[in-house]
Amino acid sequence: MTSYDPEARRDTPLALRLKQQIRDAGPIPIGDYMRICLQDTSHGYYRHKPAIGRGGDFITAPEISQTFGELIGLWTAVVWQQMGSPSRFNFIELGPGRGTLMRDAIRAAHRVPGFLLAANIVLVDIAAHQIELNFAALAANPILMLERISDIPADAPAIVVANEFLDTRPVQQFQVTDADLLMRGVGLADDRLIFVTMPRADELDDDASLFAANPGLAEGAIFEAQDWTVLHRLADRLCDPWAALFIDYGQYDPDRSMDKVVTGDTLQAVRGHRYEDPLTSPGEADLTCQVDFNDVKLQFEAVPAEGCRRHLVVDGPITQCEFLGRLGIVERASRLMSANPAKAAEIEAGIMRLMSPQGMGTRFKAIGVRSSNLPVLPGFE
Repeated sequence: MTSYDPEARRDTPLALRLKQQIRDAGPIPIGDYMRICLQDTSHGYYRHKPAIGRGGDFITAPEISQTFGELIGLWTAVVWQQMGSPSRFNFIELGPGRGTLMRDAIRAAHRVPGFLLAANIVLVDIAAHQIELNFAALAANPILMLERISDIPADAPAIVVANEFLDTRPVQQFQVTDADLLMRGVGLADDRLIFVTMPRADELDDDASLFAANPGLAEGAIFEAQDWTVLHRLADRLCDPWAALFIDYGQYDPDRSMDKVVTGDTLQAVRGHRYEDPLTSPGEADLTCQVDFNDVKLQFEAVPAEGCRRHLVVDGPITQCEFLGRLGIVERASRLMSANPAKAAEIEAGIMRLMSPQGMGTRFKAIGVRSSNLPVLPGFE
């Protein structure tokens, strides 16, 4: 049950522009609406709004506890050693936000001899100019800030980390109606943005075949197809050896067949640490959807081995609780509490929030991707 008014609408600058676009050209598919709201050069949420932190709209795991970023830093150092400790490699973070995770990761990884001297720090973010570089002094090498994955240098081994990055990928939604499959979009009624159904585009025949393979879907059922172009761009950009770690909230069923459709509308909006309808504040609220980790796993396993790239192997996914537990978060927190007794209760509360079986601990999943010549990644053994 929603705790917000689904009828609320605000005439943000982007809402006014979207209304005019709909008047001129008709409804906008959900995926296009999501992409415009997040990435529009003039009014996109990620380009102009400080999203993360108490003064923003939501708080991510690195902001909850420094142990999260520290463990990711040590994880990266171990993967670097698994690669044979190359004298030069690219340490890449996708969607770093304020840079909190990378700051904590670098601070922890400096204990590993040679790691920071070898690491070229690469931050990829649509609003790279907003990243707080208060951790730059911790890095041994200059920090490269990019806005596009296609600009990532392919000149060295690479280790990629991404926390709450996959859930921002645009999603197309489809709705079952009259034994047919229509796209969901955003239209107008009485000058208000509303959800509508619209004819399916020809290029979406693959989704139509999924519908055909799942007879008996209930009238009105909604299913989603996330745009994973970004995963293929990443795989195309990196050469052997490389490894990646993605942590995000979503669903995974190890027994689900590839052509099984999971129904449900998972698109959500957050503004000022509160949920609201995705149509309420275009361009001024964060829009995300649950990640289908079955699909993420399938996308990486299907990447062909060609050029300098080997076949990719996927480790996991497993729950965030399981992953962080295997990396030693409880032991790390105990040492931190002993060294900072005045903050012990705060540290413990942060760890409990990350590990809670009723919250982030199980709702969030971790998945690893690696070149086939690397061993199983730490935490996934």
